[in-house]
Amino acid sequence: MSTITRPPEARTAPAPITRRTGTYKGRLNRSAYAMLAPGLIIFFLFILLPIGYTLYLSFQRIERKGLGLGEGGVEVVFAGLSNYTRVLANPEFLASSGRALIFAILLVPTVMVLALLFALSLDTRRVRGGGAFRLLIFLPFAVPAVIGSLMWAFLYIPAMSPIYQVFDLVGWTDVPSLLSGNLVMFAIVNIGFWGGVGFNMTVLYTSLRAIPTDIYEAARIDGASEVQIALRIKIPGITPALVMTTLFAVIAVLQVYGEPTTLKPLTSAISSTWSPLMFVYRLAFTEGDIYAGSAASIVIALITLVLSFVALRAVQRRAFAQED
Repeated sequence: MSTITRPPEARTAPAPITRRTGTYKGRLNRSAYAMLAPGLIIFFLFILLPIGYTLYLSFQRIERKGLGLGEGGVEVVFAGLSNYTRVLANPEFLASSGRALIFAILLVPTVMVLALLFALSLDTRRVRGGGAFRLLIFLPFAVPAVIGSLMWAFLYIPAMSPIYQVFDLVGWTDVPSLLSGNLVMFAIVNIGFWGGVGFNMTVLYTSLRAIPTDIYEAARIDGASEVQIALRIKIPGITPALVMTTLFAVIAVLQVYGEPTTLKPLTSAISSTWSPLMFVYRLAFTEGDIYAGSAASIVIALITLVLSFVALRAVQRRAFAQED
């Protein structure tokens, strides 16, 4: 019996795998741009475009011819830096900037110190019910500025405030109202303090939770107390967060508007130009000079930018040493 042997089939080599690196990268880039496009469009439409238009308006002014009547009586012309010189030479703008500086000196350090103390206290192992305490401290930040100002306004008015009723019961009948004279500054500082501690405490507490607990355990084994751990480990570890929250607090102070505007109808101690933004509002919408108002807005934005840059540069080596 003979067997038939078949010749071995020829094996063909597999086709080489070609990687289209350029095409893949192109698709990846297009996908990235497609995902970034909504955010970039919103950023352009609602941030860059208004800033650019405000900058454009700040170099314009209205020129009236003759009596200023008719179509040719009013014309918008190039003003150069005249709007800026008017704003910087305006005594009301300088006074509002001075009040904003005093407001910042009184508010920012107290808010940051108390927020840091709350964050350090809630980060210890001995505190029970930390979640409830964090919610109670953060809750005032969730209250809108207008509502919070109205709540405190009722407490500032002697005829309506339960605090002044207690003063009357103990015989303190000469306690002045916080809405009178120079005390109105402390009334507005108190509202900002009440609403600002919770946000900064939350940011600092979150940064503390990011520090590895092994460092704390090693420090305790070496005999370090909780105070020493806080001063030598925790606070240096959250320095970047402290810097950023301080910058946010300074920027918020320069933009204070809701609190004094809400209290203004209740007292004569708050003028229509008490804060820089109130000055801008009166200039642009009450007096109708949107061009000088735009210049004032740019000045405030530049002051905010300069302060932020100086503060960041002053602490950059220490706060961001790991990133550098």
